[in-house]
Amino acid sequence: MQFSSLDLAADLQRALVECGYSDMTPVQAQAIVPARRGKDLQVTAQTGTGKTAAFAIPLLQRMLDTPKATVAHRPRALILTPTRELAEQIANAITAYARFLPLSVTALYGGVKMGGQASKLAAGVDMLISTPGRLLEHLALGHATLSDVEFVVLDEADRMLDMGFSADVLKLLQMTANNRQTLLFSATTSPAVNELSHKILKNHQQIRVTKTNSAADTVNHVVYPVEESRKIELFEQLLAEQNWFQVLVFTSTKDQADRLLAGLQQRRIEAAVCHGDKSQGARRRAIADFKSAKLQVLIATEVAARGLDIQGLDYVVNFHLPYLPEDYVHRIGRTGRAGAAGHAISFVSREEEQSLERIQKLMGSSIKRITRPGFEVSTRDSLLKSISRKVLTGRSNKATATTIELQSSGKAKTKAKPKPKAKTGRSK
Repeated sequence: MQFSSLDLAADLQRALVECGYSDMTPVQAQAIVPARRGKDLQVTAQTGTGKTAAFAIPLLQRMLDTPKATVAHRPRALILTPTRELAEQIANAITAYARFLPLSVTALYGGVKMGGQASKLAAGVDMLISTPGRLLEHLALGHATLSDVEFVVLDEADRMLDMGFSADVLKLLQMTANNRQTLLFSATTSPAVNELSHKILKNHQQIRVTKTNSAADTVNHVVYPVEESRKIELFEQLLAEQNWFQVLVFTSTKDQADRLLAGLQQRRIEAAVCHGDKSQGARRRAIADFKSAKLQVLIATEVAARGLDIQGLDYVVNFHLPYLPEDYVHRIGRTGRAGAAGHAISFVSREEEQSLERIQKLMGSSIKRITRPGFEVSTRDSLLKSISRKVLTGRSNKATATTIELQSSGKAKTKAKPKPKAKTGRSK
């Protein structure tokens, strides 16, 4: 199905052509028409499928169908996102779609001064993209009011719930018009997402483009078992041997990201980090340098797992597996986007095996294991046997008995052997 068949406003269609849009993706083909008709939607679709256009295009067309004057501090459409990066990315995309339209678009997010954002709100904004926390700050200061909001989009709703924004989202929606149209977009589904949809949507239509909680079919998944202490050594070898370039690497904590950066810099590998302790400017520069190929490696925590749209990104490496299996889907969604091939590589230590099992259960399939010569990881059973052998050959019988009982029952209970009677030297 092509965009030209939608009978869009000429200036909107012209912008889409300049953006290179011709054929619709599945989520766009299923969501644009009912959204344009004013229907509330709950849409589940994996990342990289064109969700931004799926909600932005029908809303822009609806605003053109019922034109209204732009009013200071009073947006007509509100798009809520969980992260700064995603807010900025959505704003850039919609600005491109609306380049020939008499509609203004602005993004609000933390990490930058509020003055410039407040000035844009005062000048009047038709479509507002914001993170929940920053929008609440502006509302508290009287910079904006939401009573005229006719259209609401929750993008990456599942991630917003994971990040604890549920109360903030509900508070913001209560301030909007009662007859608003609401679109809820999510990469995964869960009881919490379904509960939220029933609270905020009216007679809504459900659209599921892919199997629930699935990754893109175009992504090749592999796992390298490796000791935690040797992960950076394995990464360096694979980086050189397989000629990886522009690799997005995920860690689970900011400290892990910083330590990995230090290790890569010692090896003269061009890299940068993107996590919550970095300023918005530093994060923006790191992402820009990575996109422009100035950096070979971008290290990120979950803050960058949503919304990063890097054209032609072939490799995503999980240096550490995420705690939540759903976050694996979000992370590797940075590659294999819009039908392109991608590779998801995970380094799994013995301690992360349970996390891997949860990920495979969520995806409904096993992930191929590649054992790298020289980086083999001992299993728990073989590790215990190795310890036992060392103890048996190098310690006393008492120490041996204690070790064996510790392995079998976890309790250190051994009986001391009776001491032999001393010889008196007398003959019987």
